[in-house]
This record gives sequence, C-alpha cells and structure tokens, in this order.
Amino acid sequence: MTVNDLLNVGSFSAVVLAEADREIEGVYIGDLLSWVMGRAKSGDAWITIMSNVNTIAVATLTDTSCIILAEGVTLDEGVKETAEAKGINVISTPLSSYSAALKLYSLLKI
Repeated sequence: MTVNDLLNVGSFSAVVLAEADREIEGVYIGDLLSWVMGRAKSGDAWITIMSNVNTIAVATLTDTSCIILAEGVTLDEGVKETAEAKGINVISTPLSSYSAALKLYSLLKI
C-alpha cells in the first residue's frame, strides 16, 4: 500500500504529500522522539501526536514512509515548510493513535 492509497480509504488526509507513491510497509506508534528514533523502521507509517520540527528530523533519520498525526493534530506553517523541503509525507487523521493503527493493520494485513 502506498501513502496515496491510504488517502483514498477515508479518515486520512494529506498535510504534506512529498512522495505519494512511497510504500507503507509497517506501522510504528510513539511520541517519545528518542524512542522512535531507535525503533521505527524504514517504510513504517509513524503515528504520533507530536507536531514540532523535531518530528520531521526523526522521520528523516528513520526513513519512515509518512508521519500520521493522530487526533486531529495540525502542523504550524514553519514545520509544514520543513516537511516539504525534506520530502516527508505528513498525513492527518481525527482518529486516535489506536484506531489509526487498527485501520492500517486491516489495510496492510501484516
């Protein structure tokens, strides 16, 4: 499943769509950035409520396929610009982290 495919299932909307054809290979949920940095895998969709510029840096380091901002969290304009410049996909959802993960699990069949 690609990031673009995820946008077509409902409940997920694009904030920054830098690489729409990026494959989602797994899911990681976490809000402690140092923890995510050491555990998220390349290709994971990273579900978080953190929306500061450091999330973009962590997504770059871990090579996640996208950041999914749960619970309706938004990005400020400066963070959005950084995501665009770094080529990081950012998705938003009103779902909780748990519900977003369940939805991804059912779609990925992992």
